[in-house]
Amino acid sequence: MARFVCIDCAYEYPAEGLPYLCPNCGGIFTLTDLTYDPNKILPMPGIWAYQDIMGVSQNPICYLGEGQTPLVERNQNEVHFFAKLETLNPSGSFKDRNSAIVTSFLKARGIERVVEDSSGNAGASFALYSAGFGIESQIFVPAGTAGPKISQIIASGAKVRPVSGPRENAHQAVLAELENGDSVYASHAMLPFGLASYATIAFEIYEQLGKLPDTVYCPIGHGSLFLGVLLGFKAICTKLGLESRPRMICVQPERCCPLVDAWMHRPFTPSDLPSLAEGTLIANPVRGKEIIRQLIPSWDELLSIPEVEIEPARIALARIGIYVEPTSAMVYAALKMRTSSSSGINVIVFSGNGLKYTENK
Repeated sequence: MARFVCIDCAYEYPAEGLPYLCPNCGGIFTLTDLTYDPNKILPMPGIWAYQDIMGVSQNPICYLGEGQTPLVERNQNEVHFFAKLETLNPSGSFKDRNSAIVTSFLKARGIERVVEDSSGNAGASFALYSAGFGIESQIFVPAGTAGPKISQIIASGAKVRPVSGPRENAHQAVLAELENGDSVYASHAMLPFGLASYATIAFEIYEQLGKLPDTVYCPIGHGSLFLGVLLGFKAICTKLGLESRPRMICVQPERCCPLVDAWMHRPFTPSDLPSLAEGTLIANPVRGKEIIRQLIPSWDELLSIPEVEIEPARIALARIGIYVEPTSAMVYAALKMRTSSSSGINVIVFSGNGLKYTENK
């Protein structure tokens, strides 16, 4: 059964509270012992069909419609792929899987007041789930966050705290707020539970296709989505007795690609330039080191996308019926970049709905 343990000292996640760092050594928690067992799939909706597999069988179910998103086959100019439409989760992004499982921990542990920092989607998602299940939330966001996401947060009744400067400033503002002592940090990046919820994306893709895909494309911000999907496919391959999992393609914007640079053994220099792919402007990904350890040389790939390719990719997707925000469109640009080597079954995980983006923020 899946467990949550400290990545450094293997300390089990505590049974009380919601610590975002290991109380034993200060490390971050991660997911281990994930298994895929069709016999443990429950007759429940969405991600909760995998409640036992995710290791949260004792938690209350906090369901607003997350999970079991469509897998849609598309072709454009001889580029063939399947679109995993995480855009159709309740708040319009993949973050709803994480918000649902984190909310279930909050309810199980009687926590009623939380803070979170986000570049937009995580905050909009968590605000929605907080409202749905009676939790008071305060969301710290970079001051330049896209308007529709801020509108979502406000509509859900959460308190919005804009923070000037780079994305990291919002995180530091949350840590300062915690010093007041009356809230806990429901961090989508640092808590480990989202890894289990994102693994269900891999389970769903396998069950929807009836087989494993050859290549899967995901964006990387802090990296929980990418790592969770990768761990999900590893669990499936272990169950099937397969030595090789699907090829994983990590995608970051050229203006902020710390993992691509690390993989290429070159220095990373943070840029002050904005990017349309705002959800991935993370200079120090929380799951970065874990991801690098999981990647297989000459099999997996890490790609950086030039800024000029993002908007044309967004428009091209809309012309074939897929309406996404720029962070998602960036991943489609990666598929087109690899056209000559992208044979077989390609799946793109589209992370955010196009309704979250306006050209005039």
